[in-house]
Amino acid sequence: MYSMSKIAQVTTEETLRCGAQWLASANLRPTRQRLALAALLIGDGEHRHVTAEGLHAGAQGAGEAVSLATVYNTLRAFCEAGLMQEVTVDGSKSYFDTRMDDHPHFFWEDSHTLTDAPAHQLEITRLPSAPEGAEITSVDVVIRLRRR
Repeated sequence: MYSMSKIAQVTTEETLRCGAQWLASANLRPTRQRLALAALLIGDGEHRHVTAEGLHAGAQGAGEAVSLATVYNTLRAFCEAGLMQEVTVDGSKSYFDTRMDDHPHFFWEDSHTLTDAPAHQLEITRLPSAPEGAEITSVDVVIRLRRR
């Protein structure tokens, strides 16, 4: 499971190098804030799901001086560049996923965390037809869970 709690607490030369390579792969300019956030997100090579607030807290904990607005803007830039995908839960809460292949998610209602669900167990055999003049661009599967 990947979660916000796994955000690295420090940026090192190695995590910054990984972050710089990640940004370069999408032709994004490596600003100080982008490098710091990229290092926290992918510097250890792990995939994770984060909220902007969780990443902001992780950045603060790592001693990085970035505002919450900068974190939001940076996450959006990462999504637009194809480095992350946004997963919306309840139409209002956004999670950002570093894993870019199509895969379903579990949303844990008690902890408000998002984790990957096993894609090989999901079978979608038919979708409804798109309305006239529209096309289906993607299907997002978020399975809500509550612990018993």
